[in-house]
Amino acid sequence: MSEKKDVSIVLCGEAGQGIQTVEEILIHAVKLGGYNVFSSKEYMSRIRGGENSTEIRVSSSRVTAYVDKIDILIAISKGAIDHLKERISENTLIIGDEKTLAEVEREDVIKIPFLKMAAEIGGPIFANIIAAGALCRVLNVDKEIFDECIAAMFKRKGEEILQKDLQAGREGYNIGDDLINSGKFNIDIKKYPKIRDDILLNGTDAVGLGCIAGGCKFMSSYPMTPSTPLQNFIAGNSTEFEIVFEQAEDEIAAINMGLGASYTGARSIVATSGSGFALMSEAVGLSGMIETPIVIYLAQRPGPAVGLPTRTAQEDLNLALYSSPGETPKAIFAPGKFEDAFYLAHHAFNLADKYQIPVFILSDQYFADIYYNIHDIDLNNIQTQKYIVKTDADYKRYELTEDGISPRGIPGYGEGLVVVDSDEHDEEGHITEDLHLRNRMVEKRLKKLEGIKKDVIEPELVGNRNYKILVVGWGSTYGAIKEALETFESDNISFLHFKQVYPLHESTLNYLENAQKTIIFENNATSQFGNLIKQITGFEIHERALKYNGMPFSVEEVTKHLESFWEGL
Repeated sequence: MSEKKDVSIVLCGEAGQGIQTVEEILIHAVKLGGYNVFSSKEYMSRIRGGENSTEIRVSSSRVTAYVDKIDILIAISKGAIDHLKERISENTLIIGDEKTLAEVEREDVIKIPFLKMAAEIGGPIFANIIAAGALCRVLNVDKEIFDECIAAMFKRKGEEILQKDLQAGREGYNIGDDLINSGKFNIDIKKYPKIRDDILLNGTDAVGLGCIAGGCKFMSSYPMTPSTPLQNFIAGNSTEFEIVFEQAEDEIAAINMGLGASYTGARSIVATSGSGFALMSEAVGLSGMIETPIVIYLAQRPGPAVGLPTRTAQEDLNLALYSSPGETPKAIFAPGKFEDAFYLAHHAFNLADKYQIPVFILSDQYFADIYYNIHDIDLNNIQTQKYIVKTDADYKRYELTEDGISPRGIPGYGEGLVVVDSDEHDEEGHITEDLHLRNRMVEKRLKKLEGIKKDVIEPELVGNRNYKILVVGWGSTYGAIKEALETFESDNISFLHFKQVYPLHESTLNYLENAQKTIIFENNATSQFGNLIKQITGFEIHERALKYNGMPFSVEEVTKHLESFWEGL
């Protein structure tokens, strides 16, 4: 292998062969070893069989995006090579068990008796640890660090299992020595000792931490990939942060539980995916009508219906935007990097409470599952804003106000009676069919949108302000687009990333009109965000790069699109 400063390692095997365990060990060992690390996974919706893969990038510089290239492939199953054949190049080194790869005839295939060695230790499951040890040795990760990660992972399983895993790691390091001595590996990746102190987390963790910082006190949800990891995160931290977590019997119950908790004053969130959220749409209207805040974490995956349950997409923007009967204000966020995920989740709770509305956080399978290291999260400006008032005897829950925001009381806090009704109602909350009052209540609720627009987060411009080409993206496309632009040594091309996709910031049209040519990248088939931009601003984006096969954009794909777009000017 030629000298590398950014190595892409892919492990591929069948479901149930421990791919994710190896990923967790490797990314922590690599980070603790002083390297920047990024990982992403693709997996099938089955418990056994099929082919799953994990990509781990180890780099001298910070990397936050998926790449197509494979420098080292660890083929754990017979079908691994065929599964990844479109990504394997003549420069890919393939390492696998001698029996698994017995029929593979390539000079650059390295066949190692992983399974035989694992059997001698205690069973085939130890083959993964042997492979992980070999990789860490090749990457020059200190053995003590690797052992530290093994202990953290397996100590809870008992001393006997831990010792066998440590033995498997030693065997792996010995194999790594042999691989280095063979001369086939020459990996030049600079270590930075300070990286050991970085935070290593995934997209789900970043959102979850933001929820906790935002004062979340109640979560009700029904498990559904890829929203389940956030449910696990909140449930796992519920005791320490005094959060009530309830696994509901279905999505309809979940969001109504959330609204019930919010009615009593608890900051509430529900987490779901597309087809699960479809069941929640009526309750989004309920949130608007009874003016009770709720945060909705919508982790996208390909549809329609159940679609591809374990793949990624950006197909639910329209679903969120047009959810609920009638007309009600809402806000929609779509983080593209971990820092934004934290701040936006925190902000979502404050915004929902301030305007008494549903607020969406759009994530997706890719963003929820990726890992990478970041320096830190700035907590200096993190504040939980309070909007609940103590009621008096004359309290009116839906008092008509100039800005459309009625003082929000909760039961038992003050002397007032807090009445809510899903039918149209008067200022006190009692049902009404007074058509003149109906007009005033609709207008009152819609007035909030003007205030929400003043709180919109401006899109992030990456690059020179004097651009000729403007690349537009939203949500999880951030990393791939940003890294692809770094290959263009020109001030003529910049990237505009939207972390809030509704309402649009007032600067949107100016950004677009300042470009000679524009191109948008989306993981859907109809350019939902491009259409929304046109609907609101009247601006037609010139080129639309759309991907909807269930995989994220790779850096190479974005680069290829931009090169073609550049040449066409």
